[in-house]
Amino acid sequence: MHIAMLSAEYPPRWGGMGSTVYHLSASLAARGHQVTVITRSGGGGDTPTIEGVEVISVGWAPIPMAFTRSYGRSALRALKRLHASDPVDVVHLHCPMISWSTKQFRDCRNSVAPVVSSLHGSWLGERDGLVEASRNKEAAVWANPNDLAILMTAKHYAGYERAAVRESSICVANSEATKQDFVRRYSPPQNWDCEVVHWGVDTRIFVPLHGDDEDAMAVHEEIRSRYGAALTGSRLLLAVGRLAARKGYASLLRAFARVYASSPSTRLVIVGRGHLRSRLSRLAKSLGVGEAVHFESGMGFDELAELFRSADLVVYPSYYEGQGLIPLEAMASGTPVVTVNHGPLPEMVDDSVGRLFTMADESSMAEAILAELDSDETLNIKGENGRRRVLESFTYEGNSERFEGIYGRAE
Repeated sequence: MHIAMLSAEYPPRWGGMGSTVYHLSASLAARGHQVTVITRSGGGGDTPTIEGVEVISVGWAPIPMAFTRSYGRSALRALKRLHASDPVDVVHLHCPMISWSTKQFRDCRNSVAPVVSSLHGSWLGERDGLVEASRNKEAAVWANPNDLAILMTAKHYAGYERAAVRESSICVANSEATKQDFVRRYSPPQNWDCEVVHWGVDTRIFVPLHGDDEDAMAVHEEIRSRYGAALTGSRLLLAVGRLAARKGYASLLRAFARVYASSPSTRLVIVGRGHLRSRLSRLAKSLGVGEAVHFESGMGFDELAELFRSADLVVYPSYYEGQGLIPLEAMASGTPVVTVNHGPLPEMVDDSVGRLFTMADESSMAEAILAELDSDETLNIKGENGRRRVLESFTYEGNSERFEGIYGRAE
């Protein structure tokens, strides 16, 4: 089967969407399928080579939100050229970062192939997450041009999401929460065909700490020492994700100040790129925890994986996610997770692998963190449970098998 994937993110753009498309493509190619990815040009760095996967880059206008339309037009033109020389059996769109009108969907179906649309989340959901973040005094909600564009234009671009719901042969939501979000906002037709397939994570990079491996333990001890968490009884918390308002880092810092007051040997590492670093650093200092909080602007996957398995606990305080892969990467690493009891997160995390707290409630977050850090034995058990859950339910091999069946029945 020749599968054409249209995704605005693909390596070297290693965002959540880029990572899932990369791994799904590789897994489908390993199953004997031909995959062509049509993505945006640029991004810096080199595109990795995968046998059986061809990558076509197209032009786009670097304008917040509007890039989804310009990229969508360029991708459709490239898709038609591809189909003319090497017929495509199914087209897989990764929404919402590509915006097609009803006319474009029908053009694709009539002149190329059936369309399967992955729903990674909604623009209206992103907007509501930003509004909620602002309500809870997150840092600089209104200072980011991309966030401002979402706040101002999400309602307009929701029209293209509605077209995807109504014109795709099959829709695939990345969580039950995302599916229900689209049902509530867009009133799909009665015969709407929408499956839920949770994205997996790379279980070969994200692995638990091997206590009998001298090299691994040396790296582990160096990481703990680097962040001031090497002493017996000290704790290392980790938060990973783009430094954006809806990720909830200001609430995390306020909760961490409570944790630090009860457990002064606890340290927090925040890994992520974004415009909020200086604001968040100032907030940490004003809360009296500046020396206990470390910011890392970015890491390679191998280095990040080492940090995941060296942390005692991962905290994920996001206000909105279509699914959210960071908790799964932590679980694959054998590290328990505390996250919000909201949206898709409870579909992955429960008391057997971590703990849930009330979104934006700093007291609830701090209590959840302290409760998890209370027992080494419990942390170890929950870490083992998390790794087992990922291997059973959240792998790219499982994703490719599910999508293979979906492609086969797309009409």
